[in-house]
Amino acid sequence: MSESTLVYKNILSKYVPANALEPLIELLCKYPVHIRISKARRTKLGDYRPAQKGRPHQISINHDLNQYSFLITLVHEMAHLVAFEKYGRYIKPHGIEWKTTYRSLMEPFMELAVFPEELKLELMKFLKNAKASTFSSTNLGRLIKQYDEDSFAGITVEELPANTCFRTENGKEFRLIEKRRRRYKCLNLSNNKYYLFDPLVQVTPI
Repeated sequence: MSESTLVYKNILSKYVPANALEPLIELLCKYPVHIRISKARRTKLGDYRPAQKGRPHQISINHDLNQYSFLITLVHEMAHLVAFEKYGRYIKPHGIEWKTTYRSLMEPFMELAVFPEELKLELMKFLKNAKASTFSSTNLGRLIKQYDEDSFAGITVEELPANTCFRTENGKEFRLIEKRRRRYKCLNLSNNKYYLFDPLVQVTPI
């Protein structure tokens, strides 16, 4: 076992499904990258930074993702790296080059039955025309969240009736105003400013 294989195995073994580990490590060894396990971030699940000034490619993934979300996010970010290497830096971040690359990189994991069947079928639909976030597909996002172990004990914003007041995990209080396309317009009760919420954000009615 090579040193890089051992390093990746030690980092990732507790974050991804066991049968995904081997093909994932093969991918990472083919395109060497520094993997950083990050604290939870509200604005993103992971990110990619290209190699520059002697520093290697870097990917960070939030530590609190369930094993399926972690794997999907890591391959998403690896698709950025592979597309960067293949097509150059001037492609669109989530353009056709990235979409094609992401779909190709996910194929081994789909063939190995890494994902539960219901999640796999929804993921296959998503990959036909992948978006920047897996949670842009409400159905896929809902299925992924079912596997969260320590999710915030509440209900989702999409379940609330209009004009319901609610509290978020960080203690802020809002009133749900209306649905705007895919997201929900809500009023912050402290500063009277409006914010848009993802339908799957978990909150507590008050």
